[in-house]
Amino acid sequence: MRIASAASAFPKHYYTQKVLLERLQDYWGDQLKNPLLLARLHRNVTVDGRYLAIPAEQYVDIKTWGEANDIWIRVAQELGEQALCVALQNAGLQPSDLGCLLFTTVTGVASPSIDGMLINRMGLPANIRRTPIFGLGCVAGAAGIARASDYVRAYPKQAAALVSVELCSLTLQREDLSVANLISSGLFADGAAAVIVTGPEFETTGPKISGPKILATRSIFYPDTEEMMGWKISEKGFRIILSTEVPTLIRENLGRDVDVFLADNGIQRSDLKSWVLHTGGPKVLEAYGDALGLHNGQLDASWDCLRKVGNLSSASVLCVLEDVMKNRRPEPGTLGLLAAMGPGFCSELLLLEW
Repeated sequence: MRIASAASAFPKHYYTQKVLLERLQDYWGDQLKNPLLLARLHRNVTVDGRYLAIPAEQYVDIKTWGEANDIWIRVAQELGEQALCVALQNAGLQPSDLGCLLFTTVTGVASPSIDGMLINRMGLPANIRRTPIFGLGCVAGAAGIARASDYVRAYPKQAAALVSVELCSLTLQREDLSVANLISSGLFADGAAAVIVTGPEFETTGPKISGPKILATRSIFYPDTEEMMGWKISEKGFRIILSTEVPTLIRENLGRDVDVFLADNGIQRSDLKSWVLHTGGPKVLEAYGDALGLHNGQLDASWDCLRKVGNLSSASVLCVLEDVMKNRRPEPGTLGLLAAMGPGFCSELLLLEW
């Protein structure tokens, strides 16, 4: 199995972090008892700017979760189509080449799901196998690639697509002035990404694929950690749950889990020269570095993605992958790890050969 391409897509509304901070201070107004705390939290997330689904001034007009979700449905279709079109083009494929379409999000709901809408918008095959994924959050980008690889392992002559759309700005809770929500208002952002995965026999009938091979995957669930990250869902929408213990869990578990995964595939951590990790935030990236012994620029792609566009939840690791494939591609034969962590709490690991 190979990753044939990765492509991102963003709304046209981009704002610097300074402008967004000013907008949020106006948005919360007198409810915000300590504006300096919000400014400090926004500064600490090390994000330069972010894209928003709609113009910043229109968020005050959203009164209900239903209104926010209607915007999500509209923009998710637009960005999902853009990302998938570019990913197909980059891989040299046509929409008719796809046998499977997976769609992941944790910021909106639709039935039929967005993948079904994309079939109509893009003229995808009527017999395409589609699977919407909801609730995996940040880990879903890596998990989605792994599930796409499972599909093409079963259907080795086919190609599968993963589309992720996360419009985090539409989940912002006006009444929630918790530290978790204040951090999230400065960290999370909007965007989409798509990845094409091809089967081991795809090139017998399709174009030559030069992306990395997927050698192995692993899912790891940490029992009794569901309160660490996720949503509290009510009639007002999605309220963020974000524990300060996440970096500790990463430091205590990720290094061991990666080493076991690699040992089961006959290699060790020192054999890896490429790292594609989800941009969870500064404390998460620092914890990744500590857990895996990566302190010499090995995580620059993740840090750069965080700085440029913020945390895109499930789309983040796909954007890092796109950057590595386009701008930091390792030498052929290089072994690497693609990984993300998210609600559950859980992790997803993929062993790649470039």
